[in-house]
Amino acid sequence: MKKIFLLTILLVLGISSFAQKQNYVIGFYNVENLFDIYDDPLTDDAEFLPEGKNKWTQPKYEKKLHNIARVINAMRDENGVYHTVLGVSEIENRLVLEDLVSLPELTGANYQIVHYDGPDARGVDVGLLYRPDQFQYIDSESIPFTFEDSKIEFFMDEEEQKEFKTRDILMVHGQIDGEDIAVYVAHLPSRIGGKGKDLRPRGAEIIYNHAAALKEEYPGIKIVVMGDMNDNPTDESMVVWMHSKAEIADMEPGDFYSPFIRMLADGYGSLAYRGVWNIYDNILVDYNLAQAPDGGLKILPVHKKGYCGRVFKKSFMTQQKGQYKGTPFRTFSNGGFIGGYSDHYPTYIVIGK
Repeated sequence: MKKIFLLTILLVLGISSFAQKQNYVIGFYNVENLFDIYDDPLTDDAEFLPEGKNKWTQPKYEKKLHNIARVINAMRDENGVYHTVLGVSEIENRLVLEDLVSLPELTGANYQIVHYDGPDARGVDVGLLYRPDQFQYIDSESIPFTFEDSKIEFFMDEEEQKEFKTRDILMVHGQIDGEDIAVYVAHLPSRIGGKGKDLRPRGAEIIYNHAAALKEEYPGIKIVVMGDMNDNPTDESMVVWMHSKAEIADMEPGDFYSPFIRMLADGYGSLAYRGVWNIYDNILVDYNLAQAPDGGLKILPVHKKGYCGRVFKKSFMTQQKGQYKGTPFRTFSNGGFIGGYSDHYPTYIVIGK
């Protein structure tokens, strides 16, 4: 009888200890052209106006907002909690994020917003949503894309470099569970027309150098880098300029860990182009977060195969018929509104102690 009693006490204590452990979901979602319906005279948003090419009306805009909210809620259902931090790209402005987080189906998350207007010609930016009960905001910075102090040899001459404009990189510094953490959100230059081969490495170089300086200012800080890199985790920008490794055991203090390198090799993808799956929606963590000692925040496996990354896809987010069957169910196809979600699947990681 005593043995049964002791076993019962140990079981209760074990369950209680497990329940007290808090995991935190950190994710990224390219929401594909989330524009409002209003003209911004400072940007080229003509396509996304009621009279524009896409006939972007209030009902279409609201459909888009509710679709994104449905995806966020589906990830909440999978994890049991809303994201602690969710980076987003292809948003026009702060207003669209305010409209998103104020939807009735998302008010339970109480998401707060970090956003800066950037110099992109179309007006698209990156942003961050965070839960203030889990992420204590300290400060943030919008980091411009420049060409100064680079080790990269560029194809553009100096005049072309001065004229070049692209999205800023967002850095948000805060605390999770009492530990300093910085999150970078990026949307690196496009591959359209075969361009950007030197620009995406430059974007990665900017992030890496900024993170290195931040570590000097805040010793022990942990870093997460996320975004639509327009490159796979195996490309030069990520492997060389972000110093990323496929395995935690192979890391040195200046390295980043990329859980999506192995996942890409195993056939996973966050978007498809001409029948080929890619993972442009990368999330990387630094050495401090990958190899934290027991009791500190660290990246955790989120898949039965041991992956520390997740490409989130559900049938409702996936095209079910036609030429693009099996790929992300996007908002527009062949110039027409089809009422989908995004041309990218979101990705996420989980950290905990």
